[in-house]
Amino acid sequence: MKRHEHEHRARGAFGGFGRGGERHGHGPRGGGGRIGRLLEHGDLRFVILALLKDKPGHGYELIRALEERTGGAYRPSPGVIYPTLSLLEDEGFVRQTGAEGGRKAYEVTDAGSEALERNRPAVDAVFARLDEAAQSSPRSSPRVERAMQNLGVALRLRLQGERPTDEQIDAIAAAIDEAAAKIERV
Repeated sequence: MKRHEHEHRARGAFGGFGRGGERHGHGPRGGGGRIGRLLEHGDLRFVILALLKDKPGHGYELIRALEERTGGAYRPSPGVIYPTLSLLEDEGFVRQTGAEGGRKAYEVTDAGSEALERNRPAVDAVFARLDEAAQSSPRSSPRVERAMQNLGVALRLRLQGERPTDEQIDAIAAAIDEAAAKIERV
């Protein structure tokens, strides 16, 4: 399929933004699993424009912002973010503002702001779905997040400095395996 045919198919009745039934992006943590109706085809373009309107940045920042916004329920891959940024740039909705550490930074153009405002109800609906995903994500639980951080800190503290003995390494691995088994049974 030629590029212009692909772009034409991606565009719908939303002023250049498609809304077909196809899912655009990857599943939880980029794993490729289906995440329901969280994002439909073309929604990611809205999300990127809105995020860049709030704060210009580069692709990696957008990936992190989406993961945080959804409580870890959705993490788009670079293979989704960067082509979408390129398409938005081709359409004149974003432009490069320079590079930070070798990464291209982007900001929304006037045309991008206008497209975003013309589609505000659809944009708000997408962000409502993202917020709902965050609320239902187990990672959004402060107690689970605190426990995960505690485990990480305990491991870093225990494993820095002198190398643990083989018996200590076995005990650490057994404790982690036991915790994982208990979590799987919950």
